[in-house]
Amino acid sequence: LCAIIHYLLRGQLGWFGLTITCLVPGYAAQLLSILWFRADGHSPGCWLLVLHLLQLGLWKRYWDVLRVETGGGAGEVLAQLGDVCVLRLLEALLQTLPHLLLQAYVVVAVDPAGFIPGVSAGLSLLSLAWALVSYSHFTCLLRPGHLSPPAAVILCLLLWRTGMLSTRVLALVLFARLYSFWVFAVAGVHWLLMSFWLVAQQTDIVAQPCRWRLFNCLLGAVYIFCYINVRPGPSKTRVAVFYAVSTA
Repeated sequence: LCAIIHYLLRGQLGWFGLTITCLVPGYAAQLLSILWFRADGHSPGCWLLVLHLLQLGLWKRYWDVLRVETGGGAGEVLAQLGDVCVLRLLEALLQTLPHLLLQAYVVVAVDPAGFIPGVSAGLSLLSLAWALVSYSHFTCLLRPGHLSPPAAVILCLLLWRTGMLSTRVLALVLFARLYSFWVFAVAGVHWLLMSFWLVAQQTDIVAQPCRWRLFNCLLGAVYIFCYINVRPGPSKTRVAVFYAVSTA
């Protein structure tokens, strides 16, 4: 909101419109949240629809998790925590990541002294990194016999994700500054390589063929910036391949 007001007051209507546009994909996570509320047997009332319209639906889910932790069972807590972690990751990838790229480009190529875009980019980076860490934390809790990792592990994961994302975003932004629209060609080649690689792995997280192809294409786009493990078992080889392609 501060970035939107900042561009509006300075008359930079192009960046103002692009910043607002970055908010629109986030409504996919809000819509999915409403559908999941309905699937769980909770008929969404007007106040719940208003919260999701204001993009506060995930905050409502976090509040529900806190309430369940005080008086519910471990299974119910884990189920609600899983819903909010997946939805938060989706929102971060669809909304926070484009916003991060846009504000980073403004800071690097347009207004290096811009305080508001810089702070907005930094907060978006931390938000995206934390969404990835929260998802990893949830998948760890799903494994039999695994307990919640200590705070030191969470901090190391956060630093790893933040460093990985910042280097990828900075590399793409600098490339876009020097070569303009050629960055889309480079990102497209990377996306194709990652998508074909995912197809070769035969990930079975989605059963239907059409949705399976769409899932691999979407995850291939995510792999331009960060690695998300979607298959059970050791992932050392897959992470090594991801870093080899990313650094190349």
